[in-house]
Amino acid sequence: MTLTMTSDSSPSEQVILATGGYDHTIKLWQAHTGICQRTAQHTESQVNALDITPDKQHIAAAGYQHIRMYDLASNNPSPVVNYDGLSKNVTSVGFQEEGKWMYTGGEDLSARIWDLRSRALQCQRIFQVSAPVNCVCLHPNQSELVVGDQSGVIHLWDLKTDHNEQLIPEADASIQSIAMDPQGKLMAAVNNKGRCYIWSLSGGESQEPTKPKPSHKIEAHPKFALKCAFSPDSSLLVTTSADQSARIWETKDFTLQTELKQEGQRWVWDAAFSADSQYIVTASSDGVARLWNIEKGTVEREYSGHSKAITSLAFRDQIVNP
Repeated sequence: MTLTMTSDSSPSEQVILATGGYDHTIKLWQAHTGICQRTAQHTESQVNALDITPDKQHIAAAGYQHIRMYDLASNNPSPVVNYDGLSKNVTSVGFQEEGKWMYTGGEDLSARIWDLRSRALQCQRIFQVSAPVNCVCLHPNQSELVVGDQSGVIHLWDLKTDHNEQLIPEADASIQSIAMDPQGKLMAAVNNKGRCYIWSLSGGESQEPTKPKPSHKIEAHPKFALKCAFSPDSSLLVTTSADQSARIWETKDFTLQTELKQEGQRWVWDAAFSADSQYIVTASSDGVARLWNIEKGTVEREYSGHSKAITSLAFRDQIVNP
């Protein structure tokens, strides 16, 4: 992997690494040096989740009772768009691949879709559930949202038909994170017992809804699991935990490939793969983000500067051919 970032390149050409957490700031890093280039203020609350718009022009931060959008192309430390009026924590944020709409999940028992093409900042659709929402994941087909809640229910919401199905992998075990692989063939969910459930997926094309079939159950961590994500080439799955580790699993049989652990890093809250699936960035309670070489299981770079736990990160890089 070649990480390229120059000060005179436009955001759409840059490697973007952003971190946020309990110190009420969002930091943008020069990925290949570990230097913090910019700090944006997120004054009202901790940062629960981050995502970068598909055009790489803005970054969205989910916090307590709001979503804030920051301009990546300027040095403005303040948000340029504010979505207010929500109750409780917004726990999840992401974007439709063409940037037409944004989706969020929150402790107000809902997942929401926001129209980004209107200036009114309006919530277009609301999907109500019966427990606080911890995570929302968009199917690669862009027409199904998967919503995980604290009661242990996974909801598959078909945006075309408004139909929804429910999965309950383990009753009363809070779903902490859900991920789908880029090909739309696998789905993973981790819970607060440290377990990871895998489904193989069929359907999901044209008008046919996705059909999940239970595939694997992994005792991924001895403690609370926090995050799961598939690599861009679909060959790996990462799970992170309160047990102070991130673990990399091979998707061909879901055996453990590598454990990424560093003394003192404490809870590992979030993780994101590089575009070539050879590196991964993790965010930890010790206020440090780390870039790991997956094959070697070693830390290549550290990003230090947050005064409290880093609870979320967003990473967009590109494969650069020499």
